[in-house]
Amino acid sequence: MTNPLLKTYDLPPFSQIKPEHAVPAITEILSDNRQAIADLLQAGKTYTWDTLAGPLENLEDRINLAFSPVGHLNSVLSSDELREAYNACLPLLTDYATEFGQNENLYQAFQALADGPEYPTLNEAQRKIIDNDLRDFRLSGVALPPEQKERFKAVALELSRLSSQFQDNLMDASNGWSKHIEDEAVLAGIPENARSAARERAERDGKAGWVFNLEFPSYHAVITYADDRELRREFYTAYATRASEQGPNAGKWDNTELMEQILALRHEEAQLLGFANFAELSLATKMARSTDEVIHFLEDLSRRSLPVAQRDLDDLRTFALSYHAEEKLESWDLDYYAEKLRQQAYSLSEEEIKPYFPATKVIPGMFEVVKRLYGLNIREVEGVDVWHQDVTFYEIRDQADDIRGYFYLDLYARPKKRGGAWMDNCAGRRKLNGHIQLPVAFLTCNFTPPTANTPALLRHEEVLTLFHEFGHGLHHMLTRVDYLGVSGIHGVQWDAVELPSQFMENFCWEREALDLISGHYQTGEPLPEALFNKMLAARNFQSGRQMVRQLEFSLFDFRIHRDYDPALGGRVYAILDEVRKQTAVFIPPAFNRFAHSFSHIFAGGYGAGYYSYKWAEVLSSDAYSLFEQNGVFDAQTGQAFLEKILERGGSRDAMELFVDFRGREPEIDALLRHNGIQHF
Repeated sequence: MTNPLLKTYDLPPFSQIKPEHAVPAITEILSDNRQAIADLLQAGKTYTWDTLAGPLENLEDRINLAFSPVGHLNSVLSSDELREAYNACLPLLTDYATEFGQNENLYQAFQALADGPEYPTLNEAQRKIIDNDLRDFRLSGVALPPEQKERFKAVALELSRLSSQFQDNLMDASNGWSKHIEDEAVLAGIPENARSAARERAERDGKAGWVFNLEFPSYHAVITYADDRELRREFYTAYATRASEQGPNAGKWDNTELMEQILALRHEEAQLLGFANFAELSLATKMARSTDEVIHFLEDLSRRSLPVAQRDLDDLRTFALSYHAEEKLESWDLDYYAEKLRQQAYSLSEEEIKPYFPATKVIPGMFEVVKRLYGLNIREVEGVDVWHQDVTFYEIRDQADDIRGYFYLDLYARPKKRGGAWMDNCAGRRKLNGHIQLPVAFLTCNFTPPTANTPALLRHEEVLTLFHEFGHGLHHMLTRVDYLGVSGIHGVQWDAVELPSQFMENFCWEREALDLISGHYQTGEPLPEALFNKMLAARNFQSGRQMVRQLEFSLFDFRIHRDYDPALGGRVYAILDEVRKQTAVFIPPAFNRFAHSFSHIFAGGYGAGYYSYKWAEVLSSDAYSLFEQNGVFDAQTGQAFLEKILERGGSRDAMELFVDFRGREPEIDALLRHNGIQHF
């Protein structure tokens, strides 16, 4: 069998990759790498960059290039066979990574390199990689006695398995519930484009009528617009109880025990390394200096935001009672009445905005925004091997017409595709045998697909999401760093990694940028000034509630990791209840099982790090305020952001890069102003 994952390629040959290729390829590569590492480590050898760090980068990249397409396919085109192959690779990779991190001879070789005469002569990026590697060896348990090393390795393996199982359960639970509706009267209030998508879904299932499901565009249409309160309640219940012991599929894909095990093992991992808890361990690779600093930051922001959030809820309750005789709001009413209130208060509806944001206009408009900011040209490349007919592929060229990077764009929701939106690394920039390996990114969203009669029409919130993920992509692709460990998003402190993504969202509120990304899908008419003014007026509509909701998630995540007590277990919902009493203005029903679907922290990289979204938003808001001051498309400011933030990757500490760009440390004022929250 010719295994495409073992070939050298510029771009993954997706049409050739089969589930059965994954395990043999990873097994062979890891075996080769182990032998190569053994050959590198010779007694009495003087280690240099070219005899140690450089060759190890080659080994790391070979793993990345082989496994990246496997992991990506498992997220965007999952099948039972692919999932099985992906999950079979995880313990092999985790075992290798832990073994690498605990290799004392390798650690001593890096220490010798750091202490040797070459180190001061290396460039900034190379020195940063060596420093990071020494830190990561310690965080992998290299200094532990043999018995504890073995236990650390076992914990890492089990955590990898449990996190993957958590994500699998959530995907199965999300795909495992839908609602077939045959009576059109039940659909009252639901927009026509959502009905069309539901009708096409029903036709694919061989049914008459409409099928709505828990893919977010479908769920959002029901929970926000359906006049039938019982239908909203039914959808809310199914969505809020996914992968739990509650709801319509109670116990079928239950993440309860997985959460307990993940928290227990993370705590044990932290204590093995000498940290009091996993929150402390988490901060070892972040900007924040202590758990107290994080808690103070979140609680201070909560204190400032709560009065605004309470006012938002009071407005909603008053409106629902006065205009709709709704005496008691439930969780399945909030989005519905918020949309009604938005329409009344600002004469503004999401459905009124969507026709002006067809994907066919937003995508090229977004590329033009980037051209004006950084002088980049982005164009589609035909004939590239992709995993689905909806996927497009692009190249980025700079003002010298040099290619800086490539990216795949996969915009639309479909079955067997993980929910949400994300950017992921296909290949990283690095210097390789005299030439540069260019970075390649995966950009993935879950928007409502086009129908037979209309292009994909995006809610403004979805436009923000697209710009957010593209900001991550630009950070990855525009790097000028030639060493994999700190090029692009690699090596960036986790609580700064959202800076470039959140920064990009700001342009979606600027008239100059909106003129580029909007145009009515039927007439091409630009977004009317009156509608733009309504959008601006409504920008911070219910922003207090949105802010405290994110702070609730952040405090909950941080506290379940900081306050974990083996004698008491995870206390997941007990702690969530405590956090809600402190930060929330509306308490959801007792059956709500939000934590069971919180994949960011239980299956992603945000464990004890979800606060990073707000931490980085302080940075992004403050950075953008310089553009507000100098001009949205000011070329000099854009060039400074490109050169001092985007091109530098993880080659310096995030705070140093920010100060280099802004001239001072970050201030919170711009964040509060952008969110309509005054000082309290």
